[in-house]
Amino acid sequence: MENGAVYSPTTEEDPGPARGPRSGLAACFFLDRLPWNRRVLKGLQLLLSLLAFICEEVVSQCTLCGGLYFFEFVSCSAFLLSLLILIVYCTPFYQRVDTTKVKSSDFYITLGTGCVFLLASIIFVSTHDRTSAEIAAIVFGFIASFMFLLDFVIMLCEKRQESQLRKPENTTRAEALTEPLNA
Repeated sequence: MENGAVYSPTTEEDPGPARGPRSGLAACFFLDRLPWNRRVLKGLQLLLSLLAFICEEVVSQCTLCGGLYFFEFVSCSAFLLSLLILIVYCTPFYQRVDTTKVKSSDFYITLGTGCVFLLASIIFVSTHDRTSAEIAAIVFGFIASFMFLLDFVIMLCEKRQESQLRKPENTTRAEALTEPLNA
């Protein structure tokens, strides 16, 4: 028996290079799942938390290091969490998990990260040594925390609008009970 006869019915020809405008890694990223304003906010959260972390890492010495260490932990965590949420929204993983759970996780992670980042920035302001790297880290930290909180407010407004759309017309309970079922 020849090798061609054995493998011929089960193998396909080489499909060649991928066709279409999206191929390779670009085919795995979908930026249209988030509206443009939320995309911009998620990008700013990612960039500003990374810049805050980098500026904080440049600090070579400190007198009261507790605020610096807390800020370091929070800025790194904020960067990693915002990267994780962005990856989930922009990859096929979004389709594999329940979208309501992704949105709910994003809602609470954004709120928690924004509040803790704001707290860490306030603590770092009260304990820093006034070096330029520390001041830059603080500025990036405050701006990043405001971006997280602004994103939370936008998600909260979207949730309220969705709940208003889902509510039926305003009828009182007594009207609903006296109205015939087949009317």
